[in-house]
Amino acid sequence: MRTKTDEKRCAIIEAAVAVFEQVGFERASMSAIAAKVGGSKATLYNYFQSKEALFAAAVTHALAERGRLVLDLLSSSKSVVETLSDFGVWHLKFLTQPEILALQRTVMNDGFASGLGSEVYKLGPRQVLDALTAFFAKRRDAGDILVDSPELAAILFKGLLESGVAEPLLYGSDQVRDVKEAARTAAEAICKIYR
Repeated sequence: MRTKTDEKRCAIIEAAVAVFEQVGFERASMSAIAAKVGGSKATLYNYFQSKEALFAAAVTHALAERGRLVLDLLSSSKSVVETLSDFGVWHLKFLTQPEILALQRTVMNDGFASGLGSEVYKLGPRQVLDALTAFFAKRRDAGDILVDSPELAAILFKGLLESGVAEPLLYGSDQVRDVKEAARTAAEAICKIYR
């Protein structure tokens, strides 16, 4: 019974992602999502208390699958540069997927009015920053890198990484830099800053 319930929940989330991508959060309705999944609004409300909760679940679903990979990549025994480069490639490939870009645009367009923006930030970008902060703290404690503020190092690395690849795509511009080159350059720059 639980598997069937989990399958239905996943189907609802997938339908919701498609509707949110197509029309945005504000114009999306529970009726449209129910029609897409082939059920009723009552069924949706059995699983999700509100459209906001469903949207948060859709974003979380997309990010949660990747969360374990982030921790695995940052737990590598490779050098700091190699670990950050590997993570950077994975992170940029994830951020530049059309469905992830669409979800980010939806949050940017509609998230402020509904308060969803801060929730989605906590579930996505903040978790990445927290994982990177923990990575820099661990590597500092091991003597691999001289970092006074692991959180600042995480913020700088993430900014360097995303600025030339994910950011242009988010705004509808062409990708400016190669993903592997961008990841390697950001990793090397951070390691030069924090020798």
